[in-house]
Amino acid sequence: MPENVFRRLQEQLDQYSVGFPVAESGVEMKILKRLFTETEAEMYLNMSLMLETPESVAGRLKQDSARVALLLDEMAEKGLLFRVRKGNEAKYGAAPFVVGIYEFQLKTMDAQLARLFEEYFEGAFSDQGSKQIVPMRTIPVNKSIGVSWKVAPYEDAREIVKSKDRLAVADCICRVQQGLLEQYCDKPLEVCLLAGSHAEYYVGRGMGRWIKHEEALEILDKCEEAGLVPQPFNAVNPGGMCNCCGDCCGMLRTLKKHPRPAEMVVANHFARVDEDLCVGCEVCLDRCQMDAIAMGDEGTAQVNLDRCIGCGLCVTTCDTEAMTLEPKSPEDRREPPAKAQLTLMELAQKRGKSLVPLAIMKGS
Repeated sequence: MPENVFRRLQEQLDQYSVGFPVAESGVEMKILKRLFTETEAEMYLNMSLMLETPESVAGRLKQDSARVALLLDEMAEKGLLFRVRKGNEAKYGAAPFVVGIYEFQLKTMDAQLARLFEEYFEGAFSDQGSKQIVPMRTIPVNKSIGVSWKVAPYEDAREIVKSKDRLAVADCICRVQQGLLEQYCDKPLEVCLLAGSHAEYYVGRGMGRWIKHEEALEILDKCEEAGLVPQPFNAVNPGGMCNCCGDCCGMLRTLKKHPRPAEMVVANHFARVDEDLCVGCEVCLDRCQMDAIAMGDEGTAQVNLDRCIGCGLCVTTCDTEAMTLEPKSPEDRREPPAKAQLTLMELAQKRGKSLVPLAIMKGS
């Protein structure tokens, strides 16, 4: 029955990344029925995060290879599957809800879909997301890094950009969605940097454009000036880097609701204020995306380390140099996994989930 197909689809999506939990309102089913046909839902249930050729999928399901190839490509074009092309060969894999299907709706997002996503993010997704480490990690904006200490290349936004062979840029899906809800902030829109197969997928679907390294570095400078938090995927070699604000970004909005955001994000730095140098200008309060800074009784800034995610935005606009960014002690540091797949596995395991498709587990 159709309803059963979409419920099984919801259960499968809930296995991946930060999940896709049930909402009291049932809005998750409205989202799935808007995005998937019944046939597409059935196919998704038989896919995994591992990339496969259409021939492999068809052989496993005992279906016509040409028909399967057409369906998989249609689903990739709709942002329901991830696709990697090499020469004449294409491979497909299941995409999590976040980071994945939601972000892949960049071309198809309209006001109705934006409202559905907003209802979902404000309810079940936000409630579940605020209880677990997010798949993105926070790295410091470059100008906040002290000259007296070095950061690892995977914690340096400019070094991450320089390390990529090819780069693409796309609009921020979160700001696109919020704009359709007439809640758009004034931050730059074209700020999501992509590399490797992710860049190929975005450009191939017309969601992004190729750029040179020089333009990518200029984008990072604009993002830093605008007060955006650099957030690559939580892996040593990330395929993408978002530049996020606390007004639009689903991840930062979810983190902001948590009483101790610092516990929920992979971040290896924290802000410190020198009260003797602080003049109480309050500029840092506006720059902080986690409401981690408040004015103390003496009229100087105070940093709540339970809320500070170590982005360094408060440091770059402190004219008196009262604000500095400090590295955490070695025992408190978190190293990102070598590959993105390991992050997905860790997130699933912490939620007691399996990455194996439920259809395969049940032998159907």
